[in-house]
Amino acid sequence: MVRVTQLIERSRAATGLDGFGDDSFREGLERLVSAADREARFTDMGAAAFDMQMIDLLSCRLQVEDWYRRHPEIDEQEIVAPLIGLGLPRSGSTALSHMLGLDPAARSIRGWEAIAPCPPPELATQDSDPRIAKAELGMERRNRLFPRMKQMLPSTATSPTECQTFMGYDFKSQLFQAFAHIPSYIDWLNHEADLVPTYTYVKRVLKLLQWHCPPTRWRLKNPSHSLFIDALAKVFPDARFWMTHRDVTNVIPSVADLYFELSGAYSDQVDKPWLGGVTTEFCELGMRRMMAFRDAGGDDRFFDIQFAPFMKDPFPVLDQLYAWMGEELTAEARAKMLAWRENTPRDKHGSHEYDPAAFGIDIDALRERFRFYSDRFGVEHRRAA
Repeated sequence: MVRVTQLIERSRAATGLDGFGDDSFREGLERLVSAADREARFTDMGAAAFDMQMIDLLSCRLQVEDWYRRHPEIDEQEIVAPLIGLGLPRSGSTALSHMLGLDPAARSIRGWEAIAPCPPPELATQDSDPRIAKAELGMERRNRLFPRMKQMLPSTATSPTECQTFMGYDFKSQLFQAFAHIPSYIDWLNHEADLVPTYTYVKRVLKLLQWHCPPTRWRLKNPSHSLFIDALAKVFPDARFWMTHRDVTNVIPSVADLYFELSGAYSDQVDKPWLGGVTTEFCELGMRRMMAFRDAGGDDRFFDIQFAPFMKDPFPVLDQLYAWMGEELTAEARAKMLAWRENTPRDKHGSHEYDPAAFGIDIDALRERFRFYSDRFGVEHRRAA
């Protein structure tokens, strides 16, 4: 595919590097670029931004592989029993991951590391790394482009973030559907793609990050893992999981609106009902796959968390979670978590308002469609956003 070849060559020119490692990324890249060119209806500016994102992801992969080439001992690092958050998005998972990331005994993917993992961080300079300031400027730009994002996903350059970008190095990630109308790619990703190489590459990046920057007790979070739980568990066989639960009538319209906010920067033909439909479909598919995995013998690897009691007072939940893990929630960690909660109240930047009907979502029908999930986990029905 000529377009893909051009993007690859541009990334090589930008980095002066050549080796991408395993070529598992090529199928996803080809399908993604093809879908974007045929289906996304980008503006000229959106198309240029898309190409730059592809080049950036390819460049990061080149840099990761270059570090492994020069330091093969990195591969001797071990990722042991990570704690991984998954479940529905917009269900309190971001708040929980932020609090877990404040534990000095644990490690998370920080925002600035997700943007540029190379050179790998050093323990002595991690708090003064120049990428932090660069990431902060990027977040200021994001807030200007997407002013409602602060209401939806409050974050900083140093707060924990998802591994969507690292999955993007293999070009199998929900990262792309958040801003692009790419139905053929989404269908392939959800139903045909092999995510084992993707998670293997995520592990490869985590090894790089912890190499000179412990601790190595990882706390990860990504709601889309629910869709690919079998592949995730194959690559991280000793992982344990926490799963947040919330009424889907609060979740799905909110996610669709988040996608709408992002998509508007790339296209002036954003299809709201399509966003509502694709969000509903992946949430249902993820929950059904998750329940099947748990029913097949994985249930004891999960710690379940209900949205309402966690948001009211997270510390009883955190105490129970740490006890379940067999770890100590130290006074230092608790104090850091409490300070974060006091400084980051819910709706700090205003409440997130949206109209489900604009996305083609009927609240009663949605609740009935997900009764298989809400009944299973005793999810409380709440209409408040």
